[in-house]
Amino acid sequence: MITRRTFNKLALAGLTVPWLPAAFGQSSSALDQAIGALDQLHSIQIQQGDQLIYAQAPKGPGLDSLANIKSCSKSLVALLLASCLERKEITSLDLPLGEIAPNLIPKSASEQVSQITLENLVTLQAGLQGTSGAQYGAWVASSNWVADALSRPLVSQPGGRMIYSTGTTHVLGAVLTEASGLSLLELARQRLGQPLGISIPPWVRDPQGYYLGGNEMALTPRAMLSVALIMRDGGRFEGQQVISEEWIRSSVIPQTQSPFSGMGYGYGWFITDSGYILARGFGGQILAAHPELQLALAITSDPTRPAYSRGYFGDLMDLLDGPILELAKSG
Repeated sequence: MITRRTFNKLALAGLTVPWLPAAFGQSSSALDQAIGALDQLHSIQIQQGDQLIYAQAPKGPGLDSLANIKSCSKSLVALLLASCLERKEITSLDLPLGEIAPNLIPKSASEQVSQITLENLVTLQAGLQGTSGAQYGAWVASSNWVADALSRPLVSQPGGRMIYSTGTTHVLGAVLTEASGLSLLELARQRLGQPLGISIPPWVRDPQGYYLGGNEMALTPRAMLSVALIMRDGGRFEGQQVISEEWIRSSVIPQTQSPFSGMGYGYGWFITDSGYILARGFGGQILAAHPELQLALAITSDPTRPAYSRGYFGDLMDLLDGPILELAKSG
């Protein structure tokens, strides 16, 4: 059996695993063909059980160099929320901003902002006008990212429809820092980096010093796969419970629905009809787990090119739902 550790010692970055079992080798031809048509794709790794059954890095810097995971960062912030709940630094997802972090709320905010809960934040149901897409540039150019996000008008009731917004997750990250006394970088390193054995470098901070919650984190593709494994394995990694199993179960229950892809969205993770738990980042960065088939995946792509649901991201989902599922079932 070729384990992940064996692969890390022996495989050459950028090459398909050369010792695939015969069944996998036969089934991988359709996957090879599909990947060859994706000119944005930088790397892909697929692990089933303890076997790394497929790994390629046809473009980009390879499997051991840092990749900007873009909005996959939102899913990692959700895991850090879980760690704060487990340590009782935060006592409930029902806590409103006005109770847990009143100092973050600017005077210009609507009265209802104080009633936005942590659950509203992690599910992107805060109800505030978004800061992503066309709004992103003006938001990061503001002098106070948290205040700007919370001063935006309510365009839906908190707990209502999903409004995709990095500002919402950034507020959540600031709350985690206030509640724990640790920066988001320290939380990420202590509660994900150390138990997973991965490096997490510093990333962008706002004018007040809060690390950006929801964008611009960087991991190697191999590290991305380790995060996918804890989602697949109920929060465990190599025998250690990194994130509580109860949280993993709860976080993948759809609470709302993406207006773009139609996918369900739980606590920071998308849920597909085909059984995947998914983190998605601009350009086509993906962390994915399929617990039923014992799959964990990491995909990196060109971070400078968009990946729309009806464009390149749709192509990646066709890959996951087509050749990758066929490869997994053939094993």
